[in-house]
Amino acid sequence: MTERAPLSRKLSAIAESATLKVDAKAKALQAAGRPVISYAAGEPDFATPQFIVDAAAAALTNPANFRYTPAVGLPALREAIAEKTARDSGLAVDPSQIVVTNGGKQAVYQAFQAVVNPGDEVLLPAPYWTTYPEAIALADGVAVEVFAGADQDYKVTVDQLEAARTDRTTALVFVSPSNPTGSVYSPEETRAIGEWAVRHGIWIVSDEIYQNLVYPSTGSGQAGARAASIVEAVPEAADQTILVNGVAKTYAMTGWRVGWMVGPKDAITLAANLQSHLSSNVNNVAQRAALAALTGPQDEAERMREAFDRRRRLIVAELAKIEGVTVPNPLGAFYVYPDVSGLLGREWRGKTVRTSLELADLILDEAEVAVVPGEAFGPSGYLRLSYALGDEQLREGVHRLQTLFA
Repeated sequence: MTERAPLSRKLSAIAESATLKVDAKAKALQAAGRPVISYAAGEPDFATPQFIVDAAAAALTNPANFRYTPAVGLPALREAIAEKTARDSGLAVDPSQIVVTNGGKQAVYQAFQAVVNPGDEVLLPAPYWTTYPEAIALADGVAVEVFAGADQDYKVTVDQLEAARTDRTTALVFVSPSNPTGSVYSPEETRAIGEWAVRHGIWIVSDEIYQNLVYPSTGSGQAGARAASIVEAVPEAADQTILVNGVAKTYAMTGWRVGWMVGPKDAITLAANLQSHLSSNVNNVAQRAALAALTGPQDEAERMREAFDRRRRLIVAELAKIEGVTVPNPLGAFYVYPDVSGLLGREWRGKTVRTSLELADLILDEAEVAVVPGEAFGPSGYLRLSYALGDEQLREGVHRLQTLFA
């Protein structure tokens, strides 16, 4: 019998999401009865606000939502996204420049498919979200990592980007606030990077999924802190920028799977054509819920942001008490990314750990705390902890770490 043809080489090279893998392991241990506290998942622990759920329930009574709708998204939702983009990103766009996607991940995937050709290089500031390099590879591009450590607050500079640029550089990933570090570029830093990209004709894929989760550098509770969008800092960059966003993080809607991409019409047309074959329209009921989220009261979203701010200050202060751990103060998202190189090369509970991957395994085995190692996001020597979990669990988990490394 003839041997079966091989599987796809491209997909065989794609790794499972490291964050989802760690979270799944933690949940399996919890289901087995172990008191594991997980800092792995990047999702709010809050329920979706009730008025959004009510909008979805009402949508279920309208048979129009049971049918195919435009692949690019419901017109009313695209209008609302255009208004949000003008309000929060400082960019006036026509709804025709928007494609509604199945979560932010599909928007990221389609963005690279639209602007990357085989062999093109994409500058990828590290630490980075685990999906970016895989999405670049699926577009036959080459991810070029540009690393910035804790001493730079995990933010790359124009000089670093210029040193990594070649004649094959076609795009740059820009993320502020950042997953996994929580770092937020200042308006001046954002402007410098945007101007550099414009000067060299480089596409920018800017992930703004956390743009409404920003915190003051001093004090607590007050609103007003803001992440500058690269298209607001450098308006001329709009013609070569794709913005990626969604309702998942701000409104505790990770499972609803509604994201979007905004960009120049020629690039958006390519993405729309791809989506028409890939998935067609996003679930209409979820789209109606997203419409309610964007156009309804923002009080509950603000209360969630205030809770994240409180937890942020708590986890930073407590982690900083562990000798050998350096903790930059994150100003956005809901992650803290400590440098744990001071814990490596040492013996803990009879085990010598040399990498953050080994350290994360030790922490899970000995303290029953799940964290994601730096290897998932770039170089070893770091851990990502999400503080989007209940206050008591957050306190208990950090206390276990303090005890383990005492």
